[in-house]
Amino acid sequence: MKKIISFKLASTSIITICTLALFMHILILFQVIPYHFVWGGRLNSSTDLYIFETISITVQILFLLVILIKAGYMFKGKFKRVVNIGIWTMFVLMILNTIGNLASSSLFETIIMTPITALLSLFLFRIGME
Repeated sequence: MKKIISFKLASTSIITICTLALFMHILILFQVIPYHFVWGGRLNSSTDLYIFETISITVQILFLLVILIKAGYMFKGKFKRVVNIGIWTMFVLMILNTIGNLASSSLFETIIMTPITALLSLFLFRIGME
């Protein structure tokens, strides 16, 4: 695996995908993008929108911080144990998210987000092996 996907490729790809997802969730929160295709198409009100998108944004920021630290862009060499636990936790969450996307009532989540979360799982596995 280490020969197929480099650490740099995996970490840069995750940072890029998470940053794009963060911007998407911010645009959804401000209702620039419709919210019907996220959270499995199960958001029923603007109250749900604010609660769940705030959770999404918080999680995306945490994911980004963990990857930025692991990749050495922030706090180089610090928080190794916490970051490694974070990487493997994110890996499990992405596997579960991939399964959830497959079961989504939103065609967008099923077709677009399933391969993205599967790819994130693969990249996280690679980073976790480092």
